[in-house]
Amino acid sequence: MARKWLTLTAVCTGVFMLLLDVTIVNVALPDIQKDLDSNLSDLQWVVDAYALSLAALLLTSGTIADIVGRRLVFATGIVVFTVGSLACGLAPNILTLIVARLAQGVGGAIMFATALALLAQAFAPRERGIAFGVFGAVTGVSVAVGPVLGGVLTTGLSWHWIFFVNIPVGVIALVITIVGVDESKAPGTHRIDWLGCVTFSAALAFLVFGLIRSHADGWSSLPVAGSLIAAAVLLVVFAVVERMVTEPMVDASLFRVPTFTGGLIAAWGISAAMFSLLTYIVIYLQGTMGYSALQAGLYFLPFSGLVFVAAAIAGRLSDKVPARWLITPGFLLVAGGLLLMRGTDPTGGWTQFIPGFVVAGIGTGLINVPLASTAVGVVEQSRAGMASGMNSTFRQIGIATGVALLGSLLASHLSNDVQQGLAGTPLADRGREIGDAVANGAAAQVISSVPPPLRGLVAARAGQGYADALDLILLIATGIAVAAALCSAVLIRSKDFHAARVEAQEETDTRLAVAD
Repeated sequence: MARKWLTLTAVCTGVFMLLLDVTIVNVALPDIQKDLDSNLSDLQWVVDAYALSLAALLLTSGTIADIVGRRLVFATGIVVFTVGSLACGLAPNILTLIVARLAQGVGGAIMFATALALLAQAFAPRERGIAFGVFGAVTGVSVAVGPVLGGVLTTGLSWHWIFFVNIPVGVIALVITIVGVDESKAPGTHRIDWLGCVTFSAALAFLVFGLIRSHADGWSSLPVAGSLIAAAVLLVVFAVVERMVTEPMVDASLFRVPTFTGGLIAAWGISAAMFSLLTYIVIYLQGTMGYSALQAGLYFLPFSGLVFVAAAIAGRLSDKVPARWLITPGFLLVAGGLLLMRGTDPTGGWTQFIPGFVVAGIGTGLINVPLASTAVGVVEQSRAGMASGMNSTFRQIGIATGVALLGSLLASHLSNDVQQGLAGTPLADRGREIGDAVANGAAAQVISSVPPPLRGLVAARAGQGYADALDLILLIATGIAVAAALCSAVLIRSKDFHAARVEAQEETDTRLAVAD
């Protein structure tokens, strides 16, 4: 009896760590930039390296766990994640930190891929609702406390401690897993789709690399154009491979179910439109408006707190309200919140963001719960793991591509804005140099390099330029949210859910039996 609760504790502890590291790092980015002398593209990679390895390895990790044992694989994931966290905290330079973040993502993917299977094995069907409810609450809390905890650790100690804090937690989770979790494997023989994993992972890596480098090198440059073409080719190869192998990483037939496809679009959309933007809002609050990491973390509470509250409400409504009528209004609220965040004054206070945080937080909370049920509700139990894994993968792809694309657009607009703002001033001949430096995150250095009487001019132009660039990517994110709302409204249908199909078939069988 006690072992199932130990399993729940181990799973929730591990998943809390890995999801916490999706958001906790954001408020530490400005401190990381100063300490490791890095630029904006480096910071993009600090976020994207984690999201990329999570997205690329989720599905493969689940298959490996089914073959060799879920407890063994989950414990291995904890070890990899904990060692990766230690390497992140000790990183002497930005390249080491990025590589260590990749390792963290590998460990996180292994844990995340096996979490639900371990719970399903430990709890009887009638008890799984409680276990999954606790699991869902933990995932919500991890997102909500990430910015605050990151701010406390970064301001009170240093950015290194946002990673060091994982070490004792990881050790505790590992001990509980070894002592209290039973081993389990999936019945039957399984094969690992290595070719699918390699082509999919490489395609994501090339795509994100091309998006991040688009500002520095230009869209037509060989590195950017070549990377994007390689990503497209590899995705085609991946699609072909998945149709040829006997046990594909992705079951292509699932895409014929409109609700499943709509759920994937929604999973990508909420990450690309909302969660990827948090990175640049944090940089604005700290780099432009001058708040500390702790202040920035606390100022996100109106958003993260309402995500948690709205998710609880959505959980109660999920059994009564069709998923599309929670997800679609949720995206429209996110879009409205993003619009409310536009037009901020860099010389004003953080309270300008409150209306947008409130509206977007409610919308995000309404989306998260029904989106999880949409991921697994349209398939039979035997394919629930793959369906859930694909949904989680698209969430991470949304973060990776959103951070890369929005960051590159922000940098390009910021550089041009600063250059235009310095036209007609004594610094006009250095406009491009200063604009590029500001866009790369070197505003402090370039400001100190100009004559003292002109430093206020450059600082003001840089602050306004970032505000204008933030307005641009907020508008683009609004468009993504609206598009996701439309796709959700059209594609997500109650009749596609497995339970509804089973019920409809039973009614049909009953009518036929009566007619006979």
